[in-house]
Amino acid sequence: MKRVGIAYLFWLFSGCGLLGLHRFYLGKVPTGLLWMCTGGLAGIGAVYDFFTLPRQVREANWESALYLNAANQSQSRRYINSSWDESYGPKPKDSVERHILRLGRQNKGILTVTEVALEADLSLDDARKQLDSMVSRGFAEIRVRKTGTLVYTLPEFMDRDAPLEDF
Repeated sequence: MKRVGIAYLFWLFSGCGLLGLHRFYLGKVPTGLLWMCTGGLAGIGAVYDFFTLPRQVREANWESALYLNAANQSQSRRYINSSWDESYGPKPKDSVERHILRLGRQNKGILTVTEVALEADLSLDDARKQLDSMVSRGFAEIRVRKTGTLVYTLPEFMDRDAPLEDF
């Protein structure tokens, strides 16, 4: 288990992140070398790391836990009833896309901005941006109901037999 305090110590003793020792500690050797050669991407990456180090530690612990779990198949599983084992540390948050996909599956492929904002704990603008991003990447479509309401559809989750009468 990596610790946030130790990661910050490595960050501090590597010239406030310029040499990237904290990245080596977290197992990010390629970017550690990049930080070392470029002075933490001219300091920009070092500042970024200062603010995101707790998340990076959680992700490193998550990856280590998954690796250990896969390597030790003979041991008892770390997941109990599909829930995260707290011995790994705090469970990483689901991504916004995962919230959107779950909600899309639950709603048979039809989503609104307000539903996504509520489910993923986002502002309405952020929810719209996430949905628009999925549209621009081809994972969702925008439709307009007869009432004028914009809805986003995830075709993979839609019931193929049911007509879209209200669009």
